[in-house]
Amino acid sequence: MWKYLKKILLKLYYIILDDLLPRMTVLYNKFVSKVVKPPLVRTTDETIDKIIKDKCSVSRYGDGEFKIILKGKQYFQEYDDNLRNRLVEILNSNSNNHIVCIPDVFGSLDRFTDLGVNFWNKYLSLNRSKLYGIINKEKTFYDAMITRLYMDKKDKDKADERFLKFKKIWDGKEVILVEGNLSRLGAGNDLFNNVKSLKRVLCPSENAFSKYENILDEVKKNDHSKLILIALGPTATVLAYDLSKMGYQAVDIGNIDIEYEWFLKRTQVKIPIKNKYTGEAPNGRVVGRIQSKEYENEIQTQIL
Repeated sequence: MWKYLKKILLKLYYIILDDLLPRMTVLYNKFVSKVVKPPLVRTTDETIDKIIKDKCSVSRYGDGEFKIILKGKQYFQEYDDNLRNRLVEILNSNSNNHIVCIPDVFGSLDRFTDLGVNFWNKYLSLNRSKLYGIINKEKTFYDAMITRLYMDKKDKDKADERFLKFKKIWDGKEVILVEGNLSRLGAGNDLFNNVKSLKRVLCPSENAFSKYENILDEVKKNDHSKLILIALGPTATVLAYDLSKMGYQAVDIGNIDIEYEWFLKRTQVKIPIKNKYTGEAPNGRVVGRIQSKEYENEIQTQIL
């Protein structure tokens, strides 16, 4: 008797966990988004247009940066009090030549795939009240999802147009790319085929903030005419802001290269990319050596 009752209870548990709970979460988030004033976040296209038109610097906040503010850690960045304080400072900053981006997820999620909707519904149900306690509702933010133009979007037909538009940010520019030493943005694809020149500052793939002063000092050796592109997790958020204060245009471009690789392959699931650190894909943190003279010649310095 108990054996059959146990099976029935287990089946009910999974029904609640897999079906009823997600539905309740969706309804709850829709209700809250209507009765509680959400942050003002400009759309993806408005954000890309803003960067191109105004040549502004960009700091981006995702669930990882918010996790650190809420005193947690990412898989590639341990918690640090100084990092947390800087992230809070920059989140509330106001500057004419710098914008702060947060995910445009506090209203409708209809533009996302089912996986994206499920992720953000769960995330918001657990963290919305905490985030509303630290986000200034009177400030205009821009969309941090500008670097995620393909995988989580339901309408993937716009990806080609948006990637082409995104590439206008560095069109004809002399670029300094600050990245993790296993990230290898643009290697093996045409993401940066329209730059005038490209040099790389390679940094630790994990816990890069521990080398922050070294990274900042190295980037400052470059002329202010150079465009600084950064893909370095929460460290990029801080670095882009500090460089903007020094007169550089510095843009946190985050996951753009991996999204571009997925787009080129037209994959519908997150797969590892050969010889590139792909933290969100199974086995994506196991990275092989890259055999490319062009890539080697682009390395300006390494801070490891």
